[in-house]
Amino acid sequence: MMENIFSDGSIALRPTVIEVDLSALRYNLARIRERVGDARIMATVKANAYGHGLVRTAKELLRSGADELGVAFLEEGIALRRAGVTAPILVLGGIIGNQITHFLEYDLQITASSVFKLRQIDETAAAMGRRARVHIKIDTGMGRIGIRHENATRLFEATGEAKHVDLCGVYSHFASSHDPDTRVTEQQLKRFIEALEYFPANGLPMPMRHIANSGAILQHPDAILDMVRPGIMCYGVYPGPKVEKTVPLRPVLSMKTRVVFFKVVLAGAAIGYDHTWTAPEDTRVVTLPVGYGDGYARSLSNRASVLINGRRYPVVGRISMDQCMVDIGSDSAYNGDEVVLIGRQGEESITVEELADYCGTIPYEILTMINTRVPRKYCVPAVHGS
Repeated sequence: MMENIFSDGSIALRPTVIEVDLSALRYNLARIRERVGDARIMATVKANAYGHGLVRTAKELLRSGADELGVAFLEEGIALRRAGVTAPILVLGGIIGNQITHFLEYDLQITASSVFKLRQIDETAAAMGRRARVHIKIDTGMGRIGIRHENATRLFEATGEAKHVDLCGVYSHFASSHDPDTRVTEQQLKRFIEALEYFPANGLPMPMRHIANSGAILQHPDAILDMVRPGIMCYGVYPGPKVEKTVPLRPVLSMKTRVVFFKVVLAGAAIGYDHTWTAPEDTRVVTLPVGYGDGYARSLSNRASVLINGRRYPVVGRISMDQCMVDIGSDSAYNGDEVVLIGRQGEESITVEELADYCGTIPYEILTMINTRVPRKYCVPAVHGS
């Protein structure tokens, strides 16, 4: 798995780029560490590290104090191992039987979500002469994967009977820990804690417990337990608009491009597919080499703004797969001028949250849909404050 198809410096000439501020990434992880104390941190780097670039971001998070990594799919874990990452990696998603040999080959921790799958894991490990490292997933109310909380004892017992399995942890996932209404989260945490009573009740050591995602880290400190799984907050974005901002964060990602064409559009002339925008008067329009094929959503058409020379200008007309246009009025912009689509320029900024509002979605989607054809540039600004 290639982290970036434009990673070869000789061809990475595209003016559209994602800049990843590593000092902000370090800052965020340090603030998370202050919040969670001695609990282990499993930094979540699924979906290309939320658009920031899987391998480089994962390595930086580990250097900055993360203890483990969480990914969604087997392929992500293999890519990290092939890139030289040796830290524990848990694949959080569901598995099918023919994947298990690859988990064992690459020393990846497996989510065991049912008795049947636990037995598959044990049998495969026996056949390979290996030991499988598993985390049991309990469904406390999310309803995706995991054994239902009231049936968890069956999976705990099966794990104890397995001869080739090491139990590394037990976990669950919150459905709405970012919500000001805490009732669902409190119910899920209660179910999780009650299920775990199996271990002391049977004289067994308590395994590593983890359930706290970004929302829970921020506003449910009683859910921190032995390990936490911060995701979007690592990247400087809060998981919901109304979540308690108990941890200060800095945005890590910026999306930038450059002007590639300038033209005058006469009053009454329409531009772009379907002619959704018509110039109300003579105006100047610049073209940018970025579009929905890069992850700059088509639904931002005639809604979003960009920054040029520290000023906001509207995106006009339909955003195409590879290009979009911006109305700069009577102002000037030249070929090669920097344009900020996400991030700061001068005193102005455009946030991921702002774009999410325009699209009627969540910041997670804005970040993760940025295409891998956009080169990632990793930088540490000289001045970033304390």
